[in-house]
Amino acid sequence: MTSNPTRRTALVDAAIEVLAREGARGLTFRAVDVEAGVPKGTASNYFANRDDLLRQVAEHIHVRLTPDAVRLAETMDAPPDKSLVVRLLQELLGRLQVDRTGYLALLELRLEATRRPELQAALTKAISTHLEENVRFHLDAGLPGDRTTVVSLYLAMSGLVVEHLTLPEVLPEEEMTRLITALVERT
Repeated sequence: MTSNPTRRTALVDAAIEVLAREGARGLTFRAVDVEAGVPKGTASNYFANRDDLLRQVAEHIHVRLTPDAVRLAETMDAPPDKSLVVRLLQELLGRLQVDRTGYLALLELRLEATRRPELQAALTKAISTHLEENVRFHLDAGLPGDRTTVVSLYLAMSGLVVEHLTLPEVLPEEEMTRLITALVERT
């Protein structure tokens, strides 16, 4: 397999775009090549097969959805109270809205993982690790609540994000802040 980390990342990002737009069935090496604007056959030089491509997308997708370290540090200058938790969740929603295709690709991966045991294992590992990092971050920052609080907010936000990014008319934009605040208050 060819080893050019910058190009590999560009191909994985292109695969995320294709996955979000076309679904798992539309994710082909040729579609990735076209999306990345590289010569035909390039993706097949970087990934052993389609399963390898899906696995690498599963491992990379959270990188795109991770907050900018500088912005997160600025946010974390506030007192560790419920209002900070609300702000963190609002910023999460904002990032997902900006990279809507990244989140939609993650949903496609979740569906595809129900049919592909190896992808399910890779995605389970990536999401479990991400969730545990969130729990650790929350507790280390002295934010209110415990592990159950963080997991509950994760599950509630997952549902809110799915509704908002797939069917935006169900939960209008102007309700998001109120809903997020209520989630934090009630959790």
